Amino acid sequence: MVPMSSPPAAPAGPGAPGPPGTPGRRQRTPSSEIERELIAAAEVVLIRDGPGAVTVRAVAAEAGIAPMGVYNRLGGKDGLVDALLIRGFDALRASIAGGDQRDALERLRACGVRYRTFALTNRHYYAIMFEGALPHGFDSPEVSEHAIAAFGELVRQVELAAAAGVIRAPEPNETAQQIWSTVHGAVTLELQGLVLTPDPEATYQATLDTLLRGLAPSGLTPA
Repeated sequence: MVPMSSPPAAPAGPGAPGPPGTPGRRQRTPSSEIERELIAAAEVVLIRDGPGAVTVRAVAAEAGIAPMGVYNRLGGKDGLVDALLIRGFDALRASIAGGDQRDALERLRACGVRYRTFALTNRHYYAIMFEGALPHGFDSPEVSEHAIAAFGELVRQVELAAAAGVIRAPEPNETAQQIWSTVHGAVTLELQGLVLTPDPEATYQATLDTLLRGLAPSGLTPA
């Protein structure tokens, strides 16, 4: 999945040019496409204007659809937030899974690098996923399913590294939680401008190295 920092072009809004001879008229959107357009419009509003701007009225205007369409198709703002969270966690999962390194340790390390890249590239998404920038969401079973799937991809990468003998992970879920706690904490500090070293990226890379050294099997120290 490509980074979400380059949002899809916004759907045509009210007053967009229509067919010749009908200036200012918007063609009727097929019913099957309305939900897709609303979610795309919500993403545009989120990325362009921030979490606080994601309202039923703003998203409907961006999509060129009557506000009632948001309630009919998605159940209102809660449905919009759920859809955005699902997109965010799916993109994070794809980022974690996106490595093609042949070395298992380098592949696991790259997961940490891509986690930071995802957070810095998609700050507004990260804010709604992990910082409570929009209320609602995690009481939705569907959102929880996608969030757990993203974590499950990290667990899978830990299992692969453990099977290759490059880390100790007798309990892959526990090890994955420790890794996530570390990278999430580091990224959150950076997003808040609280990294007090000259080069945040170098500090983050060193943090990953320290983490992997701590997971190395006895007698094996990662380079």
